[in-house]
This record gives sequence, C-alpha cells and structure tokens, in this order.
Amino acid sequence: MSFFSRNQLANVVEWEEFRDDMIFWKWSNREIKKGSRLIIRPGQDAIFLYNGKIEGIFEDEGDYNIESDIVPFLSTLKGFKFGFNSGMRAEVLFVNTKEFTVKWGTKNAIHIPAPQLPGGMPIRANGTFNFKVNDYVALIDKIAGVKESYLVQDIKLRITSVLDQLLMKWISREGKDMFNLRANAYDIAKGIQEDLDMEIMDTGITITAFQIMSFNYPEEIEKMITKTASHGMIGDLNRYQQVSMTDGIASGKVQGGGTASDLAGMMIGMNMANEMVKNVNQNQSPSQPSDRTASGDGQRPNFCPNCGEKNSGANFCPNCGQKLA
Repeated sequence: MSFFSRNQLANVVEWEEFRDDMIFWKWSNREIKKGSRLIIRPGQDAIFLYNGKIEGIFEDEGDYNIESDIVPFLSTLKGFKFGFNSGMRAEVLFVNTKEFTVKWGTKNAIHIPAPQLPGGMPIRANGTFNFKVNDYVALIDKIAGVKESYLVQDIKLRITSVLDQLLMKWISREGKDMFNLRANAYDIAKGIQEDLDMEIMDTGITITAFQIMSFNYPEEIEKMITKTASHGMIGDLNRYQQVSMTDGIASGKVQGGGTASDLAGMMIGMNMANEMVKNVNQNQSPSQPSDRTASGDGQRPNFCPNCGEKNSGANFCPNCGQKLA
C-alpha cells in the first residue's frame, strides 16, 4: 500500500502500447487509486499480479470499476479497502489471446545426407507456423516475470534457431525420396510441429500448426527433375524429338526461309506414318483364305479347278468330269 495526495486522480488501467504483433504487455510500477477503471478490449485477457503472483484473471471484454468489479475477486486483495489517501500497487499483465501466424524460411541451405553426394543435398524450405499463449502461469514464470513486453519476433527467433536441425532430422527420417520431398511434406511438418511444441511448451506457448509450403533444390537439380519428368510424360526418345521439333516450328525457333520448316514437317509426317503402319501391322491378325481349293481336308471346292464350272456339291465336275473330292 502507499499514500498519495488529494490532487492525485484516478487512473485507467488499459493496454496502452497495443501492437498486433505483441504477445503481452505489462502495466506496472504505478499505483491503482480509488475510482480507477480497467478496460479489457476484444482479444485481450487481463491478469492482476501482486508480488509476482497471480491474483486474478479476467477474460471478458468491458470497462470495469476496479474497486467494485475487480478487487472482490482477487485472491489476497479481496478485502482491500481504498481509503481517502490510499491506493494499491499491483501489476496488470495484458495478454493477446489470438492465434499468431508467422512466416519462416531457411536463411542458408541445409545439407541433407544423400547417396553419391559427399557434401549432402543443399535444400532450402519455407512455410508458416501458428502459435498462441495457453499457460499463463508458465508464461509469467519464464518470460513475463522479467520482461515488460514480448513480441512475435522474439518467438520467431527462438523457433528459427532450432528449425534447421529439426528439418534435417525429419527430412532424413521421412524423406525417403530425396528428389520428391513435397510428397512427404505433411509428415515432415507434423514431426517438426511436435518437436517445436516440446521446445517452447515451458514458456506457456504452444505451436498449433506448422506448414511447409515448398522445398527448393539447387538450380541444376531443379532442371534435372523437370527434364526427367518431361521424358517420363513423353514416354520415349522418338516422341520427345517429335514434340521438340513441333514446338520449335510453332515457336518459330526452327527457321530457314521455310525450307527447314518444310523438311522438319516432312520428317515428322514420315515418322508418324511409319508409326501408324507399324501399329496396324502389329494389330492385324493373319488373313484367312476365303475360297478353298482341292486339298486333303475332304472339302469340295465351289468351282472346278480344271474348267471353272460352278460346283453344287458333286464329287465330279458335271462339265469336264474332273474329280472334285
């Protein structure tokens, strides 16, 4: 308790230096006088502290009279009475209750062990993570007890200081295909989130989400991946050459007064025709003879092989007498 002169006026306890990227701010080192008010805005919680201990937590937004609306709910100060010349010294910690979203990115490439690469595969990555305050007691014990305010940048610095190690750990564990890490991004991110949450949980803050937006390989590796994917989509070298030549003609890269383009077109046409003929030959079954001649299979021909007379099923030709069966 302390005393003050008659001309001291009641004050307003509120978050005076609010910033959207501020996690908490402490109203301190000032006397709370008779008639003082507490203002809690949306997205804020107010925590009354006395001698470093939590006296009360107020979560509902509004404008409160401290003497009548707040003091009766404080743990050890509930019986405090404001006298004519008396007030009380207490700290009020305002906490931003929203979920923060932070962008992250590797400043330097991390070298992931990879076969046939002695120095490892240099990889960069970027994404976002989300966090929020979830334990006021731990927050006050580890951070707010010695700091007047705390920013998102402070959390980001702590996270990024261990992020490279965690990326290396989980890429090596989950990145079975080093050239297709994006397919395993969800599992890698989930593992990193769990480790990050363990890293900062003692500060009263929890990681609510962690996302990997992209993995970035060296330029040479990116080109190789793109080229390999293109070849895989085309199927074989002949098709690749045909598509490349067609693209060249369409884009005007194949030039020469029309002669080069014409020759290229003829070559493509011939190759396509050859492919069509080949496909037809492969798909066509051997033809069966429609007319049978006299053979040892016991069947009579429809026409006499000697004179050509039509046969109606007789064993001998009715015109020349040729044996038909």
